[in-house]
Amino acid sequence: MTPADGASPLRDVSTVAFKPLAMKGPEVSVDYRPDGSLVITSNHAPGEGPRSIAHLLAQKAGEHPDRPYLKQREPGHGPWRSVTYGQAQRAVEGIAQFLLDGGGQLDRGLTPGDSVMILSSNSIEHALMTLGAYAAGVPAAPVSPAYSLTSSDLAKLKHCFDKVAPRVVFAQSGAMFARALETLKALDPTLVVITADGTGEGALDFARIAATVPTAAVAAARETLGPATVAKYLFTSGSTGMPKAVPQTHGMMAGVIAGQDGLKLEEPETGEVPQSLEWMPWSHISAGNIGFNAVIWGGGTLHIDEGKPLPGMFETTIKNLYEVSPNVFGSAPIAFSMLAEAMEKDPVLRASFFKNLRYMGYGGATLSNDVYTRIQALAVAETGQRIPLTTMYGATETQGITVTHWITERVGLVGLPLPGIQLKLAPSGSKFEVRVKGPTVAAGYHKDPEKTAAAFDEEGFYRLGDAARFVDPEDPAKGLVFDGRVTEDFKLDSGTWVSVGVLRPDLVAACSPYVHDAVICGQDKGFVAALFWPSPSGLMALAAEPGPGTPIERLVALLRERLAAFNATAGGSSRRIGRFTIMTEPPSIDAGEITDKGYVNQRATLERRVALVEALYVNPPPEGVVAV
Repeated sequence: MTPADGASPLRDVSTVAFKPLAMKGPEVSVDYRPDGSLVITSNHAPGEGPRSIAHLLAQKAGEHPDRPYLKQREPGHGPWRSVTYGQAQRAVEGIAQFLLDGGGQLDRGLTPGDSVMILSSNSIEHALMTLGAYAAGVPAAPVSPAYSLTSSDLAKLKHCFDKVAPRVVFAQSGAMFARALETLKALDPTLVVITADGTGEGALDFARIAATVPTAAVAAARETLGPATVAKYLFTSGSTGMPKAVPQTHGMMAGVIAGQDGLKLEEPETGEVPQSLEWMPWSHISAGNIGFNAVIWGGGTLHIDEGKPLPGMFETTIKNLYEVSPNVFGSAPIAFSMLAEAMEKDPVLRASFFKNLRYMGYGGATLSNDVYTRIQALAVAETGQRIPLTTMYGATETQGITVTHWITERVGLVGLPLPGIQLKLAPSGSKFEVRVKGPTVAAGYHKDPEKTAAAFDEEGFYRLGDAARFVDPEDPAKGLVFDGRVTEDFKLDSGTWVSVGVLRPDLVAACSPYVHDAVICGQDKGFVAALFWPSPSGLMALAAEPGPGTPIERLVALLRERLAAFNATAGGSSRRIGRFTIMTEPPSIDAGEITDKGYVNQRATLERRVALVEALYVNPPPEGVVAV
């Protein structure tokens, strides 16, 4: 593709100025302790967050009753349907009233000790059901749709159900979730089921629930909400066993808003309503709490994107981006890669995407230098400026705790603590483990005192299990960089440490766009090896090329060449790849190999595919194992 200005999108743009970023610069204090640990705090004060998310929605509905709040496509990529802030608040109060009095369907109204489980993907009804539960003071409990739809044994769904014991379950479609709903009804015959389309045996129609006439009981319930009130239960990914239920309080969610607000610079009033497009699932912290609540805080309009960064599904995201020009675009790094590829071929898409864009944000994994360079070249070709890229780092147990809130050319930063957060770096072998304390951090796990006790250190800091280090120890304000998972790193038989969290993204970037992800092997072995999942789009491109050989054979030759070049500049043995195998079986969500956001769990894959790992170290290499 040739941009409108005639320049190649891959030209060097490193001297081009950035678009301004309306955030305060990095200013931190560091307490260096005698035990070798250090505690980092922001010098910026947090802003004033909301009393609760229910109070926040009521406020915005009062200020902008006719402003579009949620938009979603009709089936088959039809026109957008929408609800305004005023309409949303009316539906939320109706749902809250039903939950509080039972609507004749429950023997008693729900209390803070109960919950409402949500099985399905992002939707207008999902959002309103969540907000209705908030308003009633009843915890919502969204679970990954994969637990209901792609799991063979529904084990994780049943586990989550047992943990939070919901009395009401919501699903978008009674027919689509019939197997899951039948399973849950067998566990609790008194369970009340609500579906958005009104289908399903004995299911109540969501529209009728939302139309319930609210009484003074709803306002009274809202006034009981405070920082310690549990708003929802979110479940961890289950990568080290069954998912753990983490209570999310209104204070935790308000703490993130307050921290972000404390970093903002005043911007001129333009009257522009912030627009966002979201595909990431609301059953996870990034989209379900941080992004979801930020839209309400800013009085913006949230477009629900039914696309995903997967072959055959990302096309939906692209179609939406022709019509929605977001102010801020945040996603997982894999989506950035696919977006860059699409914009390099389509100047119309590029123009729409960058039209209103102020900055981009990524999280959950490290963005590769290759993708960063391509994104910046596209931004310059379209706007004449580079685009700031921010990151936020956190976990289900902590919300967002650090952010890169300044312009930087470096990718892979963890950032610095949000205002109001204390970040401790505790020595762990040759690394520093990240620990955190503050208003955004959960008090523990629901109904699991043993895991709660193990998760916190003697000072009450939550242990994340990640490692981080300063970019420049002499200048902490340059920020922290991710330094791998403490539990993922391993030693070769030489005693050399391999930093998996640093090596893996570099390896994937070196093999881009032909590799979707990689799993690093070599504990107690003589060299590092890798298991690769090929990129479907990369295989399609190889299949389209003329000449002999299957797509896999061509991929093997190409990866051997790429890895030889990678090894030539890699440095020591901890970064050189000796052998690799291409995996054709996709990662299993049941086995915990991957989350529904597309993040791969290294440990679960190594355990499940132990035969492939062992084959990498057999001499001579068996069929399927490629020496570099």
